[in-house]
Amino acid sequence: VTLNLYDIFRRKQASGTGATDLSALTVKCMVVTGTYSVNQNTHDFADDLGANEVSGTGYTAGGNTCANPVVSLSGAGLVTVDFDDPATWTQNAAGFSNGRRAIVYVDRGGLSSADELIGYTDDFGADKGNVDGDFSVAINASGLYTSAR
Repeated sequence: VTLNLYDIFRRKQASGTGATDLSALTVKCMVVTGTYSVNQNTHDFADDLGANEVSGTGYTAGGNTCANPVVSLSGAGLVTVDFDDPATWTQNAAGFSNGRRAIVYVDRGGLSSADELIGYTDDFGADKGNVDGDFSVAINASGLYTSAR
């Protein structure tokens, strides 16, 4: 699946008013249901997601941490942000089965109105979950995102 950046996150990063040092922050990946309607232009904090996060055994509210952040700059001027894949949500018959996309965000450790949204995946194409087997979200091998000059 493709990760799409929220526009307000991009604007904040470019203007220097956002969470510019992602390698020093807690970044997480959560799974939301198909009832979440993405607004790439105006959604900026996790409270914009509403009550659309999946729930079930084996899934912790707020999702999993994307550990070992690396922000790098290539000789060609490309800035790449990368993390380890979020941990797999282990199979459980009482798990969730209605996940439609993943959301990557900065977890500030308090109210969701302070947790900046970074990006969202394309729709998975069907409901997914950990009921019938382990469920994972893989970060692209090229990184979470790359920004050119």
